Order: sequence, then structure tokens, then C-alpha cells
Amino acid sequence: MTSPIIKIDPKLDLVLEREIDVPVELAWKAWTTPEHLRQWFAPKPWSITSCDLDLRPGGALNFVMRSPEGQEYPNTQCYLEVTPFERLVLTDTMQGGYRPSARPFFTAVVEFNRNGSGTRYKAVAIHGNDESRKKHEEMGFHGGWGTVLTQMVDYIKAGDVRG
Repeated sequence: MTSPIIKIDPKLDLVLEREIDVPVELAWKAWTTPEHLRQWFAPKPWSITSCDLDLRPGGALNFVMRSPEGQEYPNTQCYLEVTPFERLVLTDTMQGGYRPSARPFFTAVVEFNRNGSGTRYKAVAIHGNDESRKKHEEMGFHGGWGTVLTQMVDYIKAGDVRG
């Protein structure tokens, strides 16, 4: 079964695309293993204090992000699609088990495409309205998601993720 192509709407979506020089398999493992995700998923000096995931459609990604001041921000997202080594689709519009969320914000599509020995990485944040997209952009989507992608690559290159 082929995944649907995401049609980007610049009024509603934010996109980060980058060529990264780590193999798809290691980028996938960094995204789908809680102990790895905790190490790079928050832009430093923020941190992830806890993380668990149930990597299947309907499963949940639960994590707590901590600010440098010690404030904690719990997050729950539901996996909509898990195509190993190719694509993850997650949304905070639902919790695990497809239970609707009280405060929906966006859906993320993360794609991993083999490019020689590296990866063509694409992250799309899909929003339901212009207000949410603007808010996410003002929160620093490009800088934040770009920073954590660099942190992930550095973490992988340090040898902390093995195939």
C-alpha cells in the first residue's frame, strides 16, 4: 500500500527539508527508540525528561519537555502511519487509541528518503487553520525543528545509535 502524497498548503503548513549525512536506518532508529529520542528531540538547553512510545498506527508517543527553568510540558501524540524507514505520521489531535485530544494543534509528517549513504529528510507540520500555523511559526518551528535535526545528526555521528 502506497502512502498518500502530502499536498503542501503554504497557508496552513510548515516544511523543513534537509539532506543529512547519516543513513536512513539510523535516522529511523533515532526517531523510533525512546532512549535515543530523549537525547536529541528538544532544542538545548531544553530537555526531554521522559519518553515512551507504542510504534504502530493508533499507538501513542508520550514525552515530557522541560524548559531550562524547570517547567515541564507533557505531550501526547498518536501515530497515524508507521512505514519503517520511510515515514512517520503523528498528530496531537488524537491521543493513543485514536481518542480525540482536548487541544489539537498539528499533525506531523516525517519522511526519510535514501540518498546515497545519507538521507533526504522532510518534516511537514500540517495545521487546521492559518492561526495555528502562524502560532507554530512564531514559536520557532524552523529554528527549533532545524536545531533538533542537527542534534539528531550529531548524536548519530557520535556513535550513540547503532544499526
